[in-house]
Amino acid sequence: YREPTLIERTARDLLTDDISEIIVDTQEVCKSLQTLLAKIVGKQMSSKVSVHHKARPIFEYYQVQTQIADIFKREAQLPSGGYICVDETEALISIDVNTGKNRTKKDQPETILATNLEAAEEVARQLRLRNIGGLVVVDFIDMRSARDRDSVLKLMRKLARDDRTKSKILPISRLGLMEMTRQRENESLKDAVYDPCPYCHGSGRVKSAMSMSVEIQRRLAEILKRYSREKDLSVRVTMHPSILARLKNEDAKLLIDLEKKYGKNLSFRGDVGIHHEEFKLVDPETGVEY
Repeated sequence: YREPTLIERTARDLLTDDISEIIVDTQEVCKSLQTLLAKIVGKQMSSKVSVHHKARPIFEYYQVQTQIADIFKREAQLPSGGYICVDETEALISIDVNTGKNRTKKDQPETILATNLEAAEEVARQLRLRNIGGLVVVDFIDMRSARDRDSVLKLMRKLARDDRTKSKILPISRLGLMEMTRQRENESLKDAVYDPCPYCHGSGRVKSAMSMSVEIQRRLAEILKRYSREKDLSVRVTMHPSILARLKNEDAKLLIDLEKKYGKNLSFRGDVGIHHEEFKLVDPETGVEY
């Protein structure tokens, strides 16, 4: 009548007959796991549990940490030299299959089929590793033969049967697209490990220095035109240093022309604490923002 611990859930969900050894990093966990396995499976399986005594952490020693880092990479390599690209979006998960270095027999049906079969196995593996759910669209390399498309479909459905999470797979279209749904039981591994970037808010991009320079120039022109009748008008512009570098170099002449046109005093300051996409226009004497 209680939720099993992480160790107990791992043993319950992932333990199979082909497991030859179970290594844990504390004696307490080893004893509790041996007791659990002896009750559930038998003493033969419980004898496979051992303790990691080396100084290097267990995940580092067995390169688990490296494999975890690889899960979050966009590309996953295939044995033949090809690779797949996994992109998670709000609407769906897009997976693209590419031949990569496997181009010894470019456009040959046998090479394309072999690459797609490897990709199908890797796609199924990545879906499990990343704990991805929802709508998945796989863009396989175009196969002219309906028999080849059927071979990839059969393999994909076989791999889905081995997955504990339910999936529904549709036949591959003539364009090489396979649509499938995978039951979403909980959040993906990516969402569990990472938070959206507080700087770019998860977009992965910020506006270029040129784009921000254009925005500042437009805003300046608006302010100078609106207050053109004020004789002693001064405007101080505060921005990120990288944007300031653009204004002082490539766009310096544009600002000088703007200053001459309206006859006002302009000054510029860099502030590392300000967001890359933000800037402030203030009166340097009163500090009032325009």
